[in-house]
Amino acid sequence: MNADKNSDDLSVTSVQDMPFGAQLRMAWQSFQASRVRGRIILLSLTLLGVILLLTYGQLLLNRWNQPFYNALENRDLGSFWHELRNFFLIAAFLVVINVAQTFFSQMTALYMREGIARDMVDQWLAGRRAYRLSVSSPLGVNPDQRLHEDARKLAETTTSLAIGMVQSTILLVSFITVLWELSGHFALPLFGHQIVIPGYMVWAALLYAGAAAIASNIVGARLTRLNAARYAREAELRAALMHGNEHLEQIALAHGEDVERAAIHTTIDRVLSLIRKLAYALTNLTWVSASFGWLAMIVPVLIASPAYFTGAMNFGGLMMAASAFTQVYTALRWYVDNYGAIADWKATLLRVMVLRAALTEPGLTEETKGTIRIASGKAGEIAFDDLYIRTPAEADAQWGGYHIRENNPVIEAGERIMFNGDPGVNRRHLFNAMAGLWPYGEGTIHLPSDETILFLPHTPYIPEGRLRDLLAYPQDASLYSDEAMVTALKAVRLGKLAGALDERQKWSNTLDKDEQMALAFAHLVLANPKWAVFNEVLEGLEPDSTTALLEVLRTLPHTTFLYLGRSQAYADAFSPRVLHLERLDVPVPE
Repeated sequence: MNADKNSDDLSVTSVQDMPFGAQLRMAWQSFQASRVRGRIILLSLTLLGVILLLTYGQLLLNRWNQPFYNALENRDLGSFWHELRNFFLIAAFLVVINVAQTFFSQMTALYMREGIARDMVDQWLAGRRAYRLSVSSPLGVNPDQRLHEDARKLAETTTSLAIGMVQSTILLVSFITVLWELSGHFALPLFGHQIVIPGYMVWAALLYAGAAAIASNIVGARLTRLNAARYAREAELRAALMHGNEHLEQIALAHGEDVERAAIHTTIDRVLSLIRKLAYALTNLTWVSASFGWLAMIVPVLIASPAYFTGAMNFGGLMMAASAFTQVYTALRWYVDNYGAIADWKATLLRVMVLRAALTEPGLTEETKGTIRIASGKAGEIAFDDLYIRTPAEADAQWGGYHIRENNPVIEAGERIMFNGDPGVNRRHLFNAMAGLWPYGEGTIHLPSDETILFLPHTPYIPEGRLRDLLAYPQDASLYSDEAMVTALKAVRLGKLAGALDERQKWSNTLDKDEQMALAFAHLVLANPKWAVFNEVLEGLEPDSTTALLEVLRTLPHTTFLYLGRSQAYADAFSPRVLHLERLDVPVPE
């Protein structure tokens, strides 16, 4: 049993070492299932057409070099003005194409971000995976960076790099042909011999770009790992700041500002340390990229100059060859220029796909051996078969956990039940197990089929929005009339809010703890479920609030109550049947 649980944990964490090919396969599967796939394909085909037109315009501009510079060399004013007019026509065409490329690339990035963001959110909030991941892996603790910033960056960089790669490939194929023709069968004089090198300028461009690529790979090899580590540290910093902001009152009451400040500064130091390493790595890479970049201004002319000085090429041909060499070299060194961006993209892809892989692990998406099963049972009863709850501290140790002392109890509709337990037993895990959130343990929980079960946690969830939406959450507010909502509010002594159904505000700050619980009970009144499971909802409330909420429960005679907690008020009000949660301080059988 425990071995299976450990293997599940290992499979979730091991996705962080996912090979690059596996990342790409998962990204492709995500794209195949995307609702915006058709739009992205259509925009991509349009972009391909635009890039082909752009390449055609650049070929026209390259051919324009020869007659224009020949006109300058020959001081032919008529040809000069004619070629100048041609230049403005070609330039106008290229401007229109550049604008079209920008628009379609931005639209592609937009829809790609929509696809990635919606897919990641859908995977995160599907089948209670978000909660299970949060208790089974560090990946689920602060997923906001991956769901938001990394998804945005992945969409934008994927679009930018894909367009750059396609454009560079088309330019390379187009201008290599031009450069090969311009090179001819030039004979290079060397040690008294004529060495014929067909297309020598093509080979020179390949050697120059290859040298730049090799140097950049060697110098920039650390960038992918450093970028991935940086994003993780940035997420930790943001989470620390958010955590502090959410607990400002508690920090102030405890005079804990100095402690929090020191903790946040430590996190900042870790971020800055990685940024410093990145700065050094990028600085070293700049030595390579800048050196080859500046040399590229003169290298094309130097490569073509032998043919010019031997008279095999006129001045216009020299400039045309230099322009073609520049285009070939630019296309070849696209990888060099974008090495840092590619490393950043790979790091972003890794972070997004690692989270997606963890969310789609069998342990989160389906029942596996060694977990608690939720099964459909008989109508009108909840039954427990050999239920064993494993707690987080015991999940890796094969010791402890707890079970229900009464052997395989069955709860009939209409009963009033109270779960109590030994000291140290965390009843919340049983509460979550019944809700299908806590799979760690053994046995089966049979829930009545086609009967509504409402789970009320110790701390109710109070989202922002209209009060009527909070009362109906997660159902649509239109299911309930205003009269029913007002009646429910008055039943829990929140009649003062009867006129605020359409107000939008942060109700978790407006209402105190007792009023938030009262709001949860108002939803209970509206929903009127067949079954209600409570987790310590009355503990810590004022006596008046407890009395009022118990009165609400008495108005629901057709609802079966299962109370997990030690509330004496609940025990006195309903004289419930008590089920005991007993710790097991013996090794768990394999």
